[in-house]
Amino acid sequence: VECLVSDFRGDLDAVETLANSGLDVYAHNVETVERLQKFVRDPRAGYKQSLSTLEHAKKVKTNRTERPLYTKTSLMLGLGETDEEVIQTMKDLRDIDVDVVTFGQYLRPTEHHLSVVEYVRPEKFEYFQRVGEELGFKYVASGPMVRSSYKAGEFFLEHLIKKERRMLEEENKNNGE
Repeated sequence: VECLVSDFRGDLDAVETLANSGLDVYAHNVETVERLQKFVRDPRAGYKQSLSTLEHAKKVKTNRTERPLYTKTSLMLGLGETDEEVIQTMKDLRDIDVDVVTFGQYLRPTEHHLSVVEYVRPEKFEYFQRVGEELGFKYVASGPMVRSSYKAGEFFLEHLIKKERRMLEEENKNNGE
């Protein structure tokens, strides 16, 4: 089970409740690099608050005799971010043990929304995928049409979850639990 959630306005008790609800994947989208947050997101949200909720979800689910909790986030590209900012964002996410990241092209939904600054070339998406894999993400989906609910990621996570559940069951059986 994956749940895409808000940052609960930084309410870590709410994060903990959801993280311990039996989820397999706790997903919260950072949306963009730190510098662009105030232009892209609701003013009540923020980069550090988003990182805090993702980190807390992972921390409160540390009992390894239970199923692990995977954390997942997504970023839109084409809003004026630099390569260095995207890589720093990935490093920040790995520092808090985020497992999965997706990158997609920002597409302006209406004329009342932010304009597209750049249509990112497929080679750049491939580059960010390679960097993300090198940084240790369990899965990186990166391409112009990728969205936070990208199906390849769902299949990967489903396989990973089932595999780790079987390993945990075997381990518990061997320990007499």
